[in-house]
Amino acid sequence: MSQPLHRDYIGAKLGMWLFLFTELILFGGLFLLYAVYLARYPQEFTTAGRELNVLFGAVNTIVLLTSSLLAAMAVTSIQRDQRPATLLLLAGTILCALLFLGIKYFEWSDKIGHGIYPGSSRIIAGPPGESVFFSLYYLTTGLHGLHVLIGGILLAFVAARVQQGKVNSGNYSWLENGALYWHLVDLIWIFIFPLYYLIL
Repeated sequence: MSQPLHRDYIGAKLGMWLFLFTELILFGGLFLLYAVYLARYPQEFTTAGRELNVLFGAVNTIVLLTSSLLAAMAVTSIQRDQRPATLLLLAGTILCALLFLGIKYFEWSDKIGHGIYPGSSRIIAGPPGESVFFSLYYLTTGLHGLHVLIGGILLAFVAARVQQGKVNSGNYSWLENGALYWHLVDLIWIFIFPLYYLIL
């Protein structure tokens, strides 16, 4: 007689929380570095921050907040055994991820087209504080964008498992952990947006 399949939900969730903690340490270090240089170059950071497009940043904030809501609703949906609704909500979350990356691509392209990037002649000719600001900006938003991409791929994988019936109302730890990761991605952006786009 075969033994029933054992699923360690608590262990899976604990593992995800530990992983998220390491991510918080990573971005926390970047935010700490930002704070140190902001104290050293307050005027240069303010001037450089005005070069960023607040509209792009605001739209991306709305996109990520919407995606987090959809991801949370997907978890509720699978708990109620509503597979079609879960797939639709996951598709919406992934679409938001693609939209975020698309907006970020156009934003970066615009800045690079105007010579605003680390090592450009325009940045080298300016005050050192502005060079530090944009180096941190590209590093932080680039790393965050990578996390958005990874999160989108993870949720697409989860959606495939939902479609196959491997993620269902009795076994949804994959979806729950994927949503937790996505909420972290959203939370990190909530810090990035005011620090870089709304600096006064």
